[in-house]
Amino acid sequence: MWKNIRILALLLVLAGVAFAAWFDRISTRSWREPLWVGLYPLNADGTQQVQDYLDGLSVRDFKDIDAFFAREGHRYGLALDEPVHVELYPQGQALPPGLPADAGPLGIAWWSLKLRWFAHRVAVPGRVPPQIRLFVLLHDPGTLERAPDSHGLQKGLVGVVHAFASRAFTARNSIVIAHELLHTVGASDKYEPGSGAPLFPTGFAAPAQEPRYPQQYAEIMAGRRALSATQWQMPTSLSQVVVGPATALEIGWLH
Repeated sequence: MWKNIRILALLLVLAGVAFAAWFDRISTRSWREPLWVGLYPLNADGTQQVQDYLDGLSVRDFKDIDAFFAREGHRYGLALDEPVHVELYPQGQALPPGLPADAGPLGIAWWSLKLRWFAHRVAVPGRVPPQIRLFVLLHDPGTLERAPDSHGLQKGLVGVVHAFASRAFTARNSIVIAHELLHTVGASDKYEPGSGAPLFPTGFAAPAQEPRYPQQYAEIMAGRRALSATQWQMPTSLSQVVVGPATALEIGWLH
């Protein structure tokens, strides 16, 4: 009898998780109202330099993300004036679990569960919980040549963004945040994993352009603008980035 009760309880929990995942997918891809996105800044290095930068952050530093989604949504005929609304939440102290470099499929799945549990426990008294939580880990650019890989998960609507704590990188940080945000609503990467080259045609802003090169804009999920068949360049701000048709289809902007 108790065994049957435990099995029933487990099935109910699994059903609840499946329903929550389904509801999240539907609600974040309906685009009937703005998606509320919470940015949680974190001092990844624990240094004073990063802390000074973090203390000077305000939500105005991320308004280019709102403007980017408004502009691109308008291009696809979205009725919303503000598809995405970004809010800055207070600095947290604990860092989210890291993804080991050698993690296999099981390791990635376990990390995903830990990250979703970490995000679930984050609460800010007096603040409305956002639909999407992005933990922005800030690093001193003087100590790193390249930021660690960032990740956005559709299951759990959560992401980890590695960014640089410098005003010189503010615009590029916004590109990474927008990229990971789109992962949480169903967009896939559109670049070659090894080289980072934009995939044709999905990773090109204007795949039908003649001549094909150079591309004027970068596709947000490719992250780079193709200059030639062997050369590509990272954009410096979201003004040089667009949402391509393949990404628009994945996130529900095209049907």
